[in-house]
Amino acid sequence: MNILVRMHKLNEPGTERFVLATDQKRPLTLRDVSEASGVSEMTVSRVLRKRGDVSDATRARVLAAAKELGYVPNKIAGALASNRVNLVAVIIPSLSNMVFPEVMTGINQILENTELQPVVGVTDYLPEKEEQVLYEMLSWRPSGVIIAGLEHSDASRAMLRAAGIPVVEIMDTDGTPVDAMVGISHRRAGREMATEILKAGYRHIGFMGTKMPLDHRARKRFEGLTEVLAKNGVEIEDREFYSGGSALLKGREMTRDILKRSPKLDFLYYSNDMIGAGGLLYLLEQGIDIPGKIGLAGFNGVELLDGLPRQLATMDACRLEIGRTAAQIIADRLIADRGAEPSQNQDNEITLTPKIAFGDTLKRR
Repeated sequence: MNILVRMHKLNEPGTERFVLATDQKRPLTLRDVSEASGVSEMTVSRVLRKRGDVSDATRARVLAAAKELGYVPNKIAGALASNRVNLVAVIIPSLSNMVFPEVMTGINQILENTELQPVVGVTDYLPEKEEQVLYEMLSWRPSGVIIAGLEHSDASRAMLRAAGIPVVEIMDTDGTPVDAMVGISHRRAGREMATEILKAGYRHIGFMGTKMPLDHRARKRFEGLTEVLAKNGVEIEDREFYSGGSALLKGREMTRDILKRSPKLDFLYYSNDMIGAGGLLYLLEQGIDIPGKIGLAGFNGVELLDGLPRQLATMDACRLEIGRTAAQIIADRLIADRGAEPSQNQDNEITLTPKIAFGDTLKRR
């Protein structure tokens, strides 16, 4: 049973919102958009396929209704009896970030034993690009979606809710998922690092981060860090941000610049290991005592940096396990939908626990 609810904003004549209330999950159809917009299914089809003569007013009304409902056109309608392809849409913010290839490895390790295949879309941390990528991928009717982060535009969340397939949001659990989520608490990660920094005796702290505020997970680690520092009467004394370019080079440049401005800093916390590695190399070239005069820490536990002259203090983000667990949730949901026994019972909200690696750049007290 499906009921179309048309909602008018108070004191705004002609302004409508369309909500499809349903007691069962199913993909939206042309009929839903037709009923919401008050035009025929043929007209809706013409608008969405950008064919035929349709007035501007009608076109705007159809597109508004489709966006509000979260409708995505089915490019394979009629081609397959199931209206589904054996693809899992994996939507991530970056391929250059060392974090996500390991997540993809975990996903592939699980899906390679099934009939499912992952297909990747990249958003560059931009909400509008995520919306576009999600729209295109859902139009091919995948069997599931794995998407990084919990923060999405209203249109993206509408599409995810209306898709009628398993959706797993990954990397972060500081929020409410559309369906299922697997990751770590980044606020807790920031709080735990702050606790160790203070325990080691550091009090003059600088922060360097990337792509903030669009990198919500880095922002949450920063919030967790400053929360604990503030409770202990310590503030971030200086900060530096960047987007784009070589992470190692940017790490060197930002470390140089922040220490010129604030020479009294005795600890530098980086939002990821790659810029932290650049900072470490710069300080070693300058002959600065690490961790005596200045302590350092990054985030992610990138194995590529194991060959550095000093081991950077960091925290593992559980990347491989996140990928494997997310893919297993998708696979088990689809198995259960077909009436078979899933491999294991899955919790839909899974928070993993990363551990701090002190390395050679964070004193232990």
